[in-house]
Amino acid sequence: MKKIILIPLSLLCILMQSGCWDRIEINDLAIITAVAFDKASEKEIELSAQVFIPRSFSGGTASSSSNKSPVTLSRTTKGVNVADALSKMQANLPRKVFWGHCKIYIYGEELAKEGITELVDFLTRHPEPRNRAYMYVSKGKAKEMLSLTPTLEINSAEVVRKLSGLDVGMKVTLLELQKTLEGSEKTAVLPMISIMKPEKAAQPMKTNPYLIGTAVFKDGKMSGLLSERYTRGAMWIRNEIASTTVTVKAKSVRGFVSLNPIREVTKLIPKIENGKWKMLVEVETEGDLIQNGTNLDLTVPKLMKIMENALRDDIETRIKGTLAMAQKELKADIFDFATHFRRKFPREFAAVKDKWEQVFPKVEVEVVVKAYIRRPGLSTIPGGIPESEVRKK
Repeated sequence: MKKIILIPLSLLCILMQSGCWDRIEINDLAIITAVAFDKASEKEIELSAQVFIPRSFSGGTASSSSNKSPVTLSRTTKGVNVADALSKMQANLPRKVFWGHCKIYIYGEELAKEGITELVDFLTRHPEPRNRAYMYVSKGKAKEMLSLTPTLEINSAEVVRKLSGLDVGMKVTLLELQKTLEGSEKTAVLPMISIMKPEKAAQPMKTNPYLIGTAVFKDGKMSGLLSERYTRGAMWIRNEIASTTVTVKAKSVRGFVSLNPIREVTKLIPKIENGKWKMLVEVETEGDLIQNGTNLDLTVPKLMKIMENALRDDIETRIKGTLAMAQKELKADIFDFATHFRRKFPREFAAVKDKWEQVFPKVEVEVVVKAYIRRPGLSTIPGGIPESEVRKK
């Protein structure tokens, strides 16, 4: 009797183990490393993909094989939307397009000015694109970035990805972009890249992408551009400064001093006083001296204070310039002031939520910067000048 019962149970277990019925072998995948979106016409967009070529790594090291054959190939198709263009691209590739390893998405400048909300919708709705992929805007056509052959990295997508890891500019993921576009301030920022001029005219594609500033979006459309200097100012306010060098010059002192901030903390303190909306921006930074081009002996506390004041003034000037640009010209809350006001004054903010674009430019901002130089370096006096010329008091 027990054997009779075990037979149907065994058959049932076998039927339930269906195996990997929907598996796709890696040899059947076209692995996308970067994607570019451009405007093709009034009714169509241009989708470009950088596809990894696995055979370029076979039979030797990556560096030796990459000199013989390209590591990636680019494919471009057009469609009324991303899904339409993607279906046409699939018809031109013998392998199934796979987005799971794509870490870079680039919008062309012209398309960014038209609007990117539909493109973001596709990337967040589709199951394959990564939420932590990095987003960029390119100067000119985005697809040109995919055709570059950098000498230091295996492909241009890797160059752009490592730029994000260096924290020298804005770093925005797909998930962060989606949240900012849906926020009450309706603004977003994306790092902007361009193509570095080649060293030799005969090799126009032997070059790299590089950061040129920050693209500012309002209601999903690119409305302006922050320069590199103003980008750093925005990063100070957003508490995103991680790696930078500040070069300053003190009044009545010849030469420049360069410092590396090693710790930076920014606090945004919202206030509403007598019906006026105010924001206090408190910045405290500590830095190391890495180059002294003056004649000052910066081991003397009094002279060190001169350079600390110069550092403070430089940071304050950058921040105020960025604030003026955002409030007066762009009229875009790229600092997320709205979130800080909503948290502290939820009732008052609810009354102006729908007209925050008009309220933000009128917010009075006070900037307070505290700057300290903690370590003057190994040398006690400026190098390269006689000790008799060194100012010690």
